[in-house]
Order: sequence, then structure tokens, then C-alpha cells
Amino acid sequence: MSLEIGSKAPNLEVSEWVQGSPTNIDQLLGNVIVIEVFQVNCPGCFLYGLPQVVNLYENFKDKDLKIIGIATAFEDYDKNTVENLKYLISEGKVIGETYKALKQHGKLIDSDKLYYKIPFPVAQDKIIKMPTEVTDQMIDNFIKIYVPDFSAYSVKDKNDITQRVRDYLANKQYSPLTFEKYRLRGTPSSIIIDKKGILRYSFFGSEGYLEGAVNELLSEG
Repeated sequence: MSLEIGSKAPNLEVSEWVQGSPTNIDQLLGNVIVIEVFQVNCPGCFLYGLPQVVNLYENFKDKDLKIIGIATAFEDYDKNTVENLKYLISEGKVIGETYKALKQHGKLIDSDKLYYKIPFPVAQDKIIKMPTEVTDQMIDNFIKIYVPDFSAYSVKDKNDITQRVRDYLANKQYSPLTFEKYRLRGTPSSIIIDKKGILRYSFFGSEGYLEGAVNELLSEG
């Protein structure tokens, strides 16, 4: 089933909490919740997405706002690992393309460390291995979520879409559960949930709307 803005936000699927006490959406009702989804090997996450959320944390830490970081992996599975996430949280050190980009922008301290600390709880998205056989049910579920107007296409286009989905799923190695549950398009992404646990916003990239959205939801009863 697809997750739409205005629907109840589902709990996060995580494999391990790397920083902070385990928590989830249903335990944080009464607060505005921001879920910042990033990848360890994602320069934009560390140059733009995470700094924005760290500033949000500092500016609103006395308000009814809870922030959670979710490290996911939909690519570069050898780099976007829980081991590298732990390395980041414990040592402040970055790897791969993130390291190269931050070095180029002069954003590293002590040659290989992130220039800011992540102050909020952080968990690893639950990553599961895809089954070797692609079933018709898997294809139907994918199309229902990502091609909602599928029925409006011609028979030829439907066949083409179905084959492309089959090929995509056959080549897909892993499935990041929280990332896919919230139908995110990439990283960095910010999920904003209101005090009643309703999904209100989902931003991809550094769009600059995060603080305004949080202020709006904090003002609601």
C-alpha cells in the first residue's frame, strides 16, 4: 500500500541503534518529529542535509521537536554499512565520496573528521536481501506504489512497464525498508510528522523548507 501525505506515519524499520536510546514514531506522539534519512557515502547529505537538521536541533531543542537520523542504503552497499556509520558516530570520520567532497570544500578537521557532531539519535535502516525469484505479486505491488495511473496506459505501454519493473527487481540486490516504506526518492530526505503522528511533509534534497514546516506544525494544537 502506498504511503500518502496526510496518512498515519508508520513506525521506522531499523536494524540497530548506533546513537541514543531506541525509540519510534508511536513513542513520540505529542511532538513534531523530523526523520532525516541519509547515506554515509552521500556528499550532499553531509554538506547540506545534515547541517540543516543539526541547526534545527540546536534552534528548537527546547520545543516539542524530536529528530532522528536514519542511515540507509540503496546503492554503494559496500560503503553504506552499519560499520561505517558506527565509525562516523564514534570517531567523527567520513569515508568514500563524502570524504572527497568535504575535503574539496575545506570542511574537514584533523584531515578526516566531520566539522560538526550529530547530536540526535541515529539508527541504521533495516536492509534485507531481495529474493532471487521475482514474482508477479512483487511486480504488482511495485506498480501500485510507483505507477498509480497504470490502468490508464495502453496495453503495449503496460507490457513495457511491467517488463522494466521485472528487470529492475531482478537486478536489485537489497531493499531498505524505511526508505521504501516512505517512498523516498533519494538522500538526503526529510520526513516531517505532526504531533498526532500524521505524515505531513517529505522533502528530497536541501530545499530550504524544513524550518518553516516545523514552525507550522509546532504552532498547531
